[in-house]
Amino acid sequence: MTEAAEAGLWIRLRQALGRTRTGLTAGLDEIIHGRKVLDGAVVEEVETRLLLADVGVETTRIIIERLSGLLQRGELADLGAVIRALRAHMIELLAPVDAPLFVFPEAGRPFVILVVGINGVGKTTTIGKLARYFHDQGVVLAAGDTFRAAAVEQIQHWGQLAGVPVIAQPTGADAAAVIFDALAASRARGAGVLIADTAGRLHNKTNLMEELRKIRRAIGKFDPLVEVETLLVIDAGTGSNAVSQVREFHAAVGVTGLALTKLDGSARGGVVFALAREFGLPIRFIGLGEKAEDLRPFAAEPFVDALLAVD
Repeated sequence: MTEAAEAGLWIRLRQALGRTRTGLTAGLDEIIHGRKVLDGAVVEEVETRLLLADVGVETTRIIIERLSGLLQRGELADLGAVIRALRAHMIELLAPVDAPLFVFPEAGRPFVILVVGINGVGKTTTIGKLARYFHDQGVVLAAGDTFRAAAVEQIQHWGQLAGVPVIAQPTGADAAAVIFDALAASRARGAGVLIADTAGRLHNKTNLMEELRKIRRAIGKFDPLVEVETLLVIDAGTGSNAVSQVREFHAAVGVTGLALTKLDGSARGGVVFALAREFGLPIRFIGLGEKAEDLRPFAAEPFVDALLAVD
């Protein structure tokens, strides 16, 4: 990435996290300004702001315990010290899930990205952006959402925009059969990546979760050595509800990575920390806007720096 592109990404990331950042840090300087010695009231204020940003109760407790320890040792003298301490703790929490998705497909064996999630999280848009992201490796899209009206047409639209083929069957077809056919087409075309859509579903609907398990079995029957990334798309604006979604999907189909969308419209982006602490699943991508290039690989340090406005 060029220096100009990196600078542009940094600006975009700061803009996208603006609402969450405001909730976390705005006003702290007013609380701290003029205090010769910081006390427990400052830490309590930070705790409230972390909870409101959906950082999570347990994750907030961990951060606050560390801040309290620094305060007792006299190591929090001003706002800058508080922000530096927050930065260090937040990066430490996110470092284990900082794992971009790299695909290394074998000849004749495409890497499968099975995209799952509930309705309304931006799943279809994410698929279109993924098609662009992996375009150079040869992409095929599978219209595996055969339940929702117009879902096939939407995937075909994204396929046209990205310039990649779409394997589809009529509405109501068996989703596992569609993805099985898409695997065969990917192999025939020499494609390196198959990105498969699935029907949006509530995480507590047993029959729909069973369909996902059936799709996984179909992939295994096609070729048991095919690598599969089960990518769960989460709307960051759902806050703590995202935790229950990950829990149910992970239990049902073994999620291997997360994509967090709509960070630009949410003040609850702190849920990233709650998800990292509870599940430790790789955060593969974050969505910063509507443009195709607004789907970016997640990286812990720049994320935290943008969140806290640290240059």
